[in-house]
Amino acid sequence: MASAVPLELADLSRSFESAPASNVIRWAVERFSPHLSLLASMTDAVLIDLAVKVDPSIEVVFIDTGHHFPETLETVELVRRRYGLNLRIVTVGPEPAPLVEGCCSATKVLQLDRALVGRDAWLSGLRRSEAATRGDAPIVGLDRRGLVKVNPIATWTDDDVAGYIADHDVPVNPLVFQGYPSVGCRPCTFPVAAGDDPRSGRWAGSGRTECGIHT
Repeated sequence: MASAVPLELADLSRSFESAPASNVIRWAVERFSPHLSLLASMTDAVLIDLAVKVDPSIEVVFIDTGHHFPETLETVELVRRRYGLNLRIVTVGPEPAPLVEGCCSATKVLQLDRALVGRDAWLSGLRRSEAATRGDAPIVGLDRRGLVKVNPIATWTDDDVAGYIADHDVPVNPLVFQGYPSVGCRPCTFPVAAGDDPRSGRWAGSGRTECGIHT
């Protein structure tokens, strides 16, 4: 499947538009395991909860930039224990990367490149409703590395996520309940006013909307 052309992936993606997220994950596991990883931001564990029900041994990758909120790191440990995760924490080194323009590329993007070496595909929790820049995200596509990127909950709304969390008692980063609907690094993540774009608290005032992982 790693040699699939974009047209084939587009057809597959369209076929998944009305499919349950668990079916999409099952397809990815059956097609790519063990060369498959799941990238987690630890804003919540919805995608993890879905994925481990399909494959309890799936590799979950968390990128520790050295600049996370304490609450995020606590959520990592809570989720690890809750699901008995096959968790891989990718770090930038013994010291955090300096906070400079473009540090997302120097930390998250490059560390994800490193984490995905030897992989054929990866799962992401990206959703179309999160931001205008994500509005046309496919369920299955190719990333810039030529790997298959699978977004099983791309079609989910905020209400879908909230309902799944409530129904399945899914762990959530406590910052979400303090006005941070999208949680990134502490220096560049701010609370969001009710009704505002949930990602407007990321890199506020910079005009930036993405760290580079999904672009």
